[in-house]
Amino acid sequence: MAKKLGAPIALGVVTIFALLLLTSGDQNEDQLKSTFSIEAVYFENQESVDENHIQIRFADKSEKTNAVILEVLGMEESFQRTYLDSEFVETIDFPIPPKYGWEVHPVTLLIDHEEYGKVSIKTEIRPAGESPAPIIYGKP
Repeated sequence: MAKKLGAPIALGVVTIFALLLLTSGDQNEDQLKSTFSIEAVYFENQESVDENHIQIRFADKSEKTNAVILEVLGMEESFQRTYLDSEFVETIDFPIPPKYGWEVHPVTLLIDHEEYGKVSIKTEIRPAGESPAPIIYGKP
């Protein structure tokens, strides 16, 4: 079953990555980096897989975000939630680290911002203690 889903998931991740790269030239990336922060961290409890989870933190330093749609792709059922605030912390149960790496579970945000309009952000989950994944900014 996993082999049948591997290629479509990888293709989807590559497509999203390519679209974000191609459309990121419209915004000044330095401005976006200084305005938005995101972390996606996996916390693993060696004693109980029931306590393993992903924690996603988002903050807009300008506080001009009207809405944010958060998506974690590649899961059996993709996670999606909408926030009407300039910052949030979301905790998602995730019992077992992915067999093929965190690249198959990209974290994407679609932000409605008063000043910048629509902004998309993509990153990857990293285990606690590892360096954060690169963040890709774009215009949808």
